[in-house]
Amino acid sequence: MNDKPVFEDENLLQTEKELQEAARRNDTAMIRRLICIKVNVNAKNNDNRTALHWAVAGGNEDAVKLLLDHNANVDIEDKFGMTPALLAAWFGHLQLLQILVNAGAKVTIRNSIGQGIHHCAAHQGHMAIIRYTIEELQEVPLDKPDQTGKTPLLLAAENGQLDVVTYLHALGCDHQFQDKERNSCIHLAAGQGHVHVLENLIQGIFSESKNKAGQTALHLAAEGGHFNCVKLLLDNQCQINVRCSQNLNALHYAVKQGHKDVCHLLVEEGIDMNAVGQNACLHLAVKHNFAQLVRLLIAAGCDINISDHKQQSALHLAVERGQFAIVEMLLKANINLQLQDKGKTALDLAVRSQHAVLIDMIIKMERFNARNLDTSQVAAEGQGDSVLGLPFNHVPNLSHVRSVLWNLATKHLKPGDWKKLAEHWDFSKKHIKAVETQWTGSNSYKEHGYRMLLIWLHGIITLGKHPIKELYESLVKIGKAEVAELSLFKQRKYVDRRIQRWIHLRSAK
Repeated sequence: MNDKPVFEDENLLQTEKELQEAARRNDTAMIRRLICIKVNVNAKNNDNRTALHWAVAGGNEDAVKLLLDHNANVDIEDKFGMTPALLAAWFGHLQLLQILVNAGAKVTIRNSIGQGIHHCAAHQGHMAIIRYTIEELQEVPLDKPDQTGKTPLLLAAENGQLDVVTYLHALGCDHQFQDKERNSCIHLAAGQGHVHVLENLIQGIFSESKNKAGQTALHLAAEGGHFNCVKLLLDNQCQINVRCSQNLNALHYAVKQGHKDVCHLLVEEGIDMNAVGQNACLHLAVKHNFAQLVRLLIAAGCDINISDHKQQSALHLAVERGQFAIVEMLLKANINLQLQDKGKTALDLAVRSQHAVLIDMIIKMERFNARNLDTSQVAAEGQGDSVLGLPFNHVPNLSHVRSVLWNLATKHLKPGDWKKLAEHWDFSKKHIKAVETQWTGSNSYKEHGYRMLLIWLHGIITLGKHPIKELYESLVKIGKAEVAELSLFKQRKYVDRRIQRWIHLRSAK
């Protein structure tokens, strides 16, 4: 046989590698042949594992017995501190554990993170192992923590091992013990979404204890998006508005992770939507671009004008990130457009970022608000299926009007004409400056004029007025009668029919 080092595992000779593979396959015939040529049964691979480790992990009883008969080291540790006995406990091989114990294996040994036989068995939910060690191996400690401070009961709770939790709990294991992060069984079960374990634990021992970060079980369940655990905790009268060390409540955690169903439940149960740590819940939804959660919070009546620790509004954040859908939601919810972040309004930010669409949307809403429309009108227009939304979408029955406006702006208006029209229609100097910020060359005025005309169109239609008639009269008033005749007169009859039909349909609705 070739007995050179194996390239994939430089610590093993070829025959030693074959021995480990035979142990893994439970190939006792091969193991015997290799032992006959004096292959080292305790040879270690790169992870310090021997053939006995592989045989135990695979549950290969014949291979285990054969290796033990030929002086395999029963307590040898791999690089993680796992002995064959610990592996037997981890994989639930009770009979192999018994064989190893009878061969002299140490039962109080611990791996590199301080976990013993009970920890391994509890983590994996192997009840037979735990019963055997408790009944037969009394020297094995039952409630000793590992290096992270977790006892077998804590590990069982964290990993959803209900039978083990119930058994250890009945034996009197300390259910209020906390690990080094001060997480109790309830924290760990809730944080991993193990609702049946949580239900078992909170019967008669419900605790509002906090971990090192100041989090209760509700915080962890909400952060993980575990709806059933959140509901169970709320049904058991947990305190819904408790805040952690960072001043966050459970809703902050759920919003940050985008757990819509959990957010909805917490809102229904009356959690404080306006609690501000570093951020309000609304701000977190905007930061992570969770449009559905923004809609949920607005519909539930959160304070849309609330500021975060930097004095930013949710609108400022949405504008900075160019989140058009969220900006539109906030505008239609009638957010205060005069809120300032370091002296700058949302419009100022949109201008600085040169978000032309956002600039136009904000100007539309500012002009809309300036007309003192009542809240019912605002709400009616603010529905997603309204005829005229804030962005420049293709509007049914108005495509021809848009074509007329484009033709006017690009072919008939001179460089300064659009500003004269804007001033005539009471656009503020700030609005005019915002529109012309985006520079696309010497013909930019054509694009600026068209954008201004579309903003004006939005307003004139919401007032129920005839756009071509109003435009014609406005052009005449600023001294552009010839332009009005040339660009609009021939269109008027055609547009009249379409506009009147559209206004009639809109009124009918």
